[in-house]
Amino acid sequence: MKDLVSRCPIEEVMQILSGRWPTLLIYYLKDGTKRFSDLRRDNPTISHRMLTLELRKLELAGIVRRTDFDGYPRRVEYDLTPSGKTLVPLLGALGDWWDEDAAASGDAR
Repeated sequence: MKDLVSRCPIEEVMQILSGRWPTLLIYYLKDGTKRFSDLRRDNPTISHRMLTLELRKLELAGIVRRTDFDGYPRRVEYDLTPSGKTLVPLLGALGDWWDEDAAASGDAR
């Protein structure tokens, strides 16, 4: 994790969740376990490398759990940890806020 400028917990959260992909990955994992290929299909514009890096970051933060299965072909699955599941309603609230704000201002975002 990068050095924090302040001691504000929001800064640390934003380091983990900022960017295009982390919140989308949480959104796509909210309904259950997915394989790497499923997440690539859900997010077709993310590169293989970026998906790997973002999943590792979320795993290190304790938001996503990675499960490796023995055998051939190799199988890896991802799901939200209990801590990660607590983020789902927060992300839903952000989406609701965005929709309500757009409706109130007459924007067609």
